[in-house]
Amino acid sequence: MFNRLKSLFSGSGSGYQGSSATAGKGRSIGKIVVVVVVLYLLVTIILGMIWSSEPDTFSVREHTRTLANDMGREPVTGFATTATMIRVAETLLDKPGGYISNDIFPPGLWMDNTPAWEYGVLVQLRDLSRAMRQTISRSQSQSAEDPDLTVAEPQFHFDSESWALPSTEGEYRRGIRALESYLNRLSDPQRPEAQFYARADNLNSWLADLETRLGSLSRTLSESVGKPEVTEALAGIQNVDPLVDEEPTSDVKTPWLEIDDVFYEARGTSWALLHIFRAIEVDFRKVLADKNAQASVRQIIIELEESQAQMWSPVILNGSGFGILANHSLTMAAYLARANSAITDLRELLSQG
Repeated sequence: MFNRLKSLFSGSGSGYQGSSATAGKGRSIGKIVVVVVVLYLLVTIILGMIWSSEPDTFSVREHTRTLANDMGREPVTGFATTATMIRVAETLLDKPGGYISNDIFPPGLWMDNTPAWEYGVLVQLRDLSRAMRQTISRSQSQSAEDPDLTVAEPQFHFDSESWALPSTEGEYRRGIRALESYLNRLSDPQRPEAQFYARADNLNSWLADLETRLGSLSRTLSESVGKPEVTEALAGIQNVDPLVDEEPTSDVKTPWLEIDDVFYEARGTSWALLHIFRAIEVDFRKVLADKNAQASVRQIIIELEESQAQMWSPVILNGSGFGILANHSLTMAAYLARANSAITDLRELLSQG
């Protein structure tokens, strides 16, 4: 009897020890999972901080000289603009963290400022590639389109958020390769079919689209503090009482969660335009000299350079126009508005005979 009891208690003890061991193992696994998650979050936060840094500007003239020497070619008209487009597109894909707009995992999934910056750069690549395909590479409206530019232009219009099948990066790199092929043919004296017509009308056509782009961005930036706006429905109404003190208005304000996105889209836009205008200053120098328009281009470049000043605040502040805190959106809007004003002056000079 005592032996049976002993064996019974002995068996119960083994079961208790087994349960204890299982629970201890479960707690150990839980601790490991918690540590792994914490480490993962810490790494993603650090990577997010690194990836959110904006690329530095580069010297267009130096880059053009270096690339021409590497290719063993002369920097012909159009070389600087095409080389700059390639460098801007490569920066979009190869900057710290790579291309982030289509990321589906942290930290790219959490980041919104960098994708907004990327979109600003991308829009300028799209607009310029379209202008090069439609007008700049063609002598007249009835001439054939350049075969490489017919590939590059739609590639940069591919969905900016496609993760796979096909990926955005793969499609944009195909556009870069097409630009490289165009540049190779453009600088090859044995292949005269590739052309770059640095004419006033071609430049003016692209500037017209850019003028509307910057006007829209400036307006959205300035609406960060909200402002009353005359109702557009009043346009064309003739029988409005002239003695009415106040006309119907509506308050327009950029949503609070979109203020930083609009700001960084403007930063990306001005970063890309800064390099494009530096290239235009090189390739269109004869036209600009003939139209006495060098000063206007220089003024545009100066305003765009100022818009790329170092950001010392970790967040985009949204103080009122005359409040205590700064308003970064209004500052950016001022630079873009002045650049846009210089673009208007430039277009007027280019239109003159």
